[in-house]
Amino acid sequence: MIKNPILPGFNPDPVICRRDDWYYLMVSSFEWFPGLPVYRSKDMKNWELYTHVLTDDTNPDLKKLPSSKGIWAPCLTWCVEEGLFYVVYGVMNSMNARYFDVDNYLMTAPDITGPWSEPVYLHSAGFDASILHDDDGKKYIVSLDWETRDGYEKPGPITMVEYDAESRSIKGYPKVIWRGGTERGCLEAPHLYKKDGRYYIMTAEGGTGYYHCVTIGRSETPWGPYEGDPQNPVITSQPKVSDERSDVDHLKPHYYNPDSYLQKSGHGSLVETPAGDPYVFHLTSRPFTPELRCTLGRETAVQKMVWTEDGWLRMADGSNFAKAEVEAPALAEAPVKALPEHDDFDSEELGVQYYSPRIMPSRFADLKARPGWIRLRGQESQASQNKVSLLARKLTSTNLEITTKMDFTPEIHHHYAGLTLYYDNMNNILLRKYYSETLGGNALSLVRIDNGEKVEIEGTRVPAPEGPVYFRLTVKDRVTRFFWSSDGSDWEAIGPSIDTSKFSDEYCEFGEFTGTMAGIINCDLIRRQHPADFDFFEYRDL
Repeated sequence: MIKNPILPGFNPDPVICRRDDWYYLMVSSFEWFPGLPVYRSKDMKNWELYTHVLTDDTNPDLKKLPSSKGIWAPCLTWCVEEGLFYVVYGVMNSMNARYFDVDNYLMTAPDITGPWSEPVYLHSAGFDASILHDDDGKKYIVSLDWETRDGYEKPGPITMVEYDAESRSIKGYPKVIWRGGTERGCLEAPHLYKKDGRYYIMTAEGGTGYYHCVTIGRSETPWGPYEGDPQNPVITSQPKVSDERSDVDHLKPHYYNPDSYLQKSGHGSLVETPAGDPYVFHLTSRPFTPELRCTLGRETAVQKMVWTEDGWLRMADGSNFAKAEVEAPALAEAPVKALPEHDDFDSEELGVQYYSPRIMPSRFADLKARPGWIRLRGQESQASQNKVSLLARKLTSTNLEITTKMDFTPEIHHHYAGLTLYYDNMNNILLRKYYSETLGGNALSLVRIDNGEKVEIEGTRVPAPEGPVYFRLTVKDRVTRFFWSSDGSDWEAIGPSIDTSKFSDEYCEFGEFTGTMAGIINCDLIRRQHPADFDFFEYRDL
């Protein structure tokens, strides 16, 4: 059996493809670099974080973009005829005044690790763009065309345009092909497939919240008309049916289903095994209740499907209710290498598990300056949307322990470094070492940014020990605590308990769609150069 979610933590908008006996799964990355993580598996059960597609932070340039903008819902396909992987992705630049200014691009590579071609601009016709390689050689780009006009249904319809691979450009303007298969509204996330001469469109409806779902339509031609599956939706966490087309709220918390382990199930992508067994990978979430706050963000799950005799794609058990456990495909068990719990920073290359907001870690992280340590060059504050020296990992559970050892000598109060729990630049908490003018020496304290308001937590300032200091962060369900030690053995709690649930889409007012991270950070607010060295970073799920 496969237990869901298969990719816990910040892994939303999954798209899946198969090349020979390897399955490759890509997820959204928003403001984080490296961008577009790719996981791989041979059995659909064991998944390895393998590579990233976007590693040039000048193209796309995400600096100064607000949190939750950046790289939205990608599409990953393998074109057998050309021997090329195709990636289509959007860069969301702004959602101001509900205009949704997005640019969509296409890249290709002969191998999933590259080298990737320079991005080709496609269009700015909405988001969640994806591609179909038809068996006659034609290619089509589908996306949600975001509706901005008064008096028109929002968010908008699915549109399609032909793509010319030779000229590397679209042919004409996108045309409307689909307005959804239910009355849930908030149509998005289109993917086109072809099977047995028919064209199938898979979309998400109901918003990427508690009324989310996967729907299906089919047609004899790629341009439609598409008929909806009479049993739509085909996957959901909330089978209750009602008309929500007029409600543009994507979250819809009133549709939370207490009977479902998985919430927000929708935004699906289809793959078939060599034997023809279909599986749909989709996003999902697991909230804290009763507040319905998803600290881990939107995660990735999978459901076993079947093709019916009359040509519809349905869940294997005949229902449309997303399951916590599904039958694994008839593939040989293929264990993969797990991410390391303890990283001594002894390698000459940074581990694949680390991310930084808006810039590549290589901009500020140095593994060679002090062998066995990683040196972070101080840059802007943790509240910045520009250049922050933050090296972070995704939280994959809400029961964990993170420990690091830091050697750092601040010279002025503008120098500080430490360990942080980070949802975005407007919601984070930092256990720092800094220079205290009040104490006349180095000190430790907790600083919280809560929906944009900075608070230096009272009663947490203590003199720092001489030499290196150890920092620890623990999360035990709703309770987050920080600790410090001078020797790594005797630990002292610092500050109050923090409500873990507040690091979530639902609580945060400035960001959404991502998930909580934890990492090491260094800030130099004067010259952007003062160093902090870290001996190790240990992440343990408990």
